[in-house]
Amino acid sequence: MTVERSNSVTLKGTPFTLLGPELNVGDPAQDFMAVGTDLQPVTLADTEGSVRVFSAVPSLDTPVCDAQTRRFNQEATSLPGVKIYTISMDLPFAQSRWCAAARVENLTMLSDHRDASFGSSYGTLIKELRLSSRALFVVDSEGTLQHVEYVGEVADHPDYDAALEAVRALV
Repeated sequence: MTVERSNSVTLKGTPFTLLGPELNVGDPAQDFMAVGTDLQPVTLADTEGSVRVFSAVPSLDTPVCDAQTRRFNQEATSLPGVKIYTISMDLPFAQSRWCAAARVENLTMLSDHRDASFGSSYGTLIKELRLSSRALFVVDSEGTLQHVEYVGEVADHPDYDAALEAVRALV
């Protein structure tokens, strides 16, 4: 069951409702089931063993999502042992096509299209649009959230530097 919460986000000034819990630093990372570009299921347990960044975006076909994903792809080259995941509602086929065109190969794409499991578990699911809001989660190797950012205006960029600082403090 998905919980509606009082927090909302805006998209170009229009308010929308977020579903799911609002997570905070110190909370345990929540389980989810998404789909990889190989169409295989991926859960939180499948990502264990290292520091992880979960970068939630509405759709790779938008300028800010494109820039956010390219930024983390670039940063991944200087973060050995850190796994970076971009999660969107885009179909796995579209994610693969976008990655090939953008030459993105240093992170893992996950699609939440099937069950919106990640969005429901991490509080990023926009009720009215069935898209993810923009958010960043840094999870340590023990499975605890060490950085959480819900971007209030979906069309804005997240604070990349704050997330990367959290990652570097863990490695």
